[in-house]
Amino acid sequence: MTYSGKMIAGGKAVFPAELRREFGLQDGDRIIFERHGDGILVKSYDQMLREVQSNLKSLIKQPFTVDSFIAERRAEADRE
Repeated sequence: MTYSGKMIAGGKAVFPAELRREFGLQDGDRIIFERHGDGILVKSYDQMLREVQSNLKSLIKQPFTVDSFIAERRAEADRE
């Protein structure tokens, strides 16, 4: 579906109410703008955060736990 908004004074963009409701955007929420080819992709800050977390999670080779971290550090200390 295509929506239309409006650019107003000071470079502010007005998003259609239907989109604000659908994505849960409230006054003062942060949004992210990305260049996307010849256009602009707009994401909520929360969406961008979820994407970054997902990307970082995929880099973890094995499950991380505090217990394994402590055991690893104790093993390093014993080697020293």
